[in-house]
Amino acid sequence: MSVENGRNVTEAFLADRAKFVRLETVRLTKIAGAGHYSSTFSAAELFAALYYAELQIRPHEPDWPDRDRFILSKGHAAIGLYPILADLGYFDKALLEEYTRLGSPFGDHPDMKKIPGADFSSGSLGHGLSVAVGMALAARVQGRKHRVFCMLGDGELNEGQVWEAAMAAGHFGLQSLIGIVDRNGLCIDGHTEEIMSVEPLEQRFASFGWDVQRIDGHDLAAILESFGKLKPPGEGKPQMIIADTIKGRGVKMMEMSLNWHVGNLVGRDYDAVVKEIQLGPDTVMRPGGGL
Repeated sequence: MSVENGRNVTEAFLADRAKFVRLETVRLTKIAGAGHYSSTFSAAELFAALYYAELQIRPHEPDWPDRDRFILSKGHAAIGLYPILADLGYFDKALLEEYTRLGSPFGDHPDMKKIPGADFSSGSLGHGLSVAVGMALAARVQGRKHRVFCMLGDGELNEGQVWEAAMAAGHFGLQSLIGIVDRNGLCIDGHTEEIMSVEPLEQRFASFGWDVQRIDGHDLAAILESFGKLKPPGEGKPQMIIADTIKGRGVKMMEMSLNWHVGNLVGRDYDAVVKEIQLGPDTVMRPGGGL
């Protein structure tokens, strides 16, 4: 157990927390009037496993110098991260009732100066891995042994800055740096391999000097096993986990659909999606919300 609060981190518990992420994403989107459903749903199991089972963090001490850092480079998925931070006790859950409202610290992307537990203020995609490299280098200079995790979307791999950062991480031997690619196959413009091919990802990161694992990003056992294979902080190869996921996972009409990168559910559609998530990922809903 890595979070110092005695939580149970069985796979069943983590699956429940992934469902919680999806349900909260739907609820907060309703408050905002629009939100990033599908790219958050693809990362739900990864978020749950990271925050409830892997990251060395102290929610009661957000600025603990030796905490692991988490960089959400695909910052538009923050709507799924905020509920976890609230659940862990970083801030009062009631604050999320004003999500994106005027004066709220919670926007579409996280602001590290306003949100306890947020280590990176994102916006335009493609910068996260560079920031993570800087944090890992800073930890080395300071003699600290924490790790830096960075979750990237596969669409932002089109950015040249990502590959400059990957090259730097290999050159400097940043073994404390762990990248996670949410490989859901879609970006806002279409299928990644049609817009700008990023495969073969294992070979590409390996060629920059990374240790690479590839897993099913919805299989909690596989996620936890990949975490267990990570080497401790030190000098060596940076480490990459390529997590194959399904964009929109958990809601059939959203899965691998270009129509739900951003959206807003209303009426019977909202109720049907909530029910489908509650029942589980293999449920098929009929139009109007029936099973």
